[in-house]
Amino acid sequence: MPVLNEADYLDRAVQTVLAQEVDGPSELVLALGPSTDGTSDLARRLAAGDSRIVLVDNPEADIPKGLNRAIRASRYPTVVRVDAHSELAGGYARAALAVLAGTRAANVGGVMRADGRTPFQRAVAHAYNSPIGLGGAAYHGGAQAGPAESAYLGVMRRTVLDEVGLFDESIRRGEDWELNLRIRRAGYRVWFDPSLAVTYWPRESWLRLAQQFRATGAWRGELVRRYGRRNALRFFAPPVLVVVVALAVVVGLLQVLRVITGPAAVAASVIHLPILAYVVLVVAVAIGRDGGWRDRLWTLAVLPTMHVCWGAGFLAGLFAGASRTVDTSRLGSRNTPLP
Repeated sequence: MPVLNEADYLDRAVQTVLAQEVDGPSELVLALGPSTDGTSDLARRLAAGDSRIVLVDNPEADIPKGLNRAIRASRYPTVVRVDAHSELAGGYARAALAVLAGTRAANVGGVMRADGRTPFQRAVAHAYNSPIGLGGAAYHGGAQAGPAESAYLGVMRRTVLDEVGLFDESIRRGEDWELNLRIRRAGYRVWFDPSLAVTYWPRESWLRLAQQFRATGAWRGELVRRYGRRNALRFFAPPVLVVVVALAVVVGLLQVLRVITGPAAVAASVIHLPILAYVVLVVAVAIGRDGGWRDRLWTLAVLPTMHVCWGAGFLAGLFAGASRTVDTSRLGSRNTPLP
């Protein structure tokens, strides 16, 4: 479990891991980044109270580096990746181990069930759980078990990880997708099973959500630079939206300034139709969801934020690379950006 500034979530995340029952010994390895909110002190207190908790330092706060340090410090033949912003359902580990054995897969994962504690966080969770929000990947609500492109978090065979080379430390976001690509290229199976569920708590503020999605989009653009069409088509929808919005703004200004008039202006207005359709779709999703009026209003803001920030980040990563892009949404106000 890589950890950075998770004082509000770490205790519960750790307890849901330690409550898992498996046939044999287990441990929880926490890779501690340079937190500023007391998270590291909390982790040390938790470790002092349970010998199964092992602490390793992750000074760069890079998720792939932290994961690799934790895996190298671990002792057992199965690796269960966990997020400090998540909670494992009861029986998750035992069920995942059974699926791993029954399917002879190298990595298995289940459904990310996003949840929220505030109207904003619930709106983000609703977007995560909707195919409109994140593009309909299996782990965002798939119902059919079977081979998968990637796995959320993942329950993995250590021998396969050692064979393919662990996580690529040059990739700061999307490292799980890239690892699963190498696993599949090596001839192993990645498996999705909807009976496996993990609760995920999204970012708590609009700014942090925008930072997260901008960085995630940039790294997806980088992965497209590296791996081309091995990336699913759904990843290209947000950048297309950004391009269409930009074109619509330019056309609108030209129409207002009467640079283009008459039949040409009418023909150019076609560019506005996809934007209108998108607005109608977002409004329909917001109105059709459960919850109070604040949840619905936040949904109207959250969906475009996710799509536009991700799409803009994607275009930046695609054309300029993402090697220096850092997800700052986990950094506290006293932090300085990481190199």
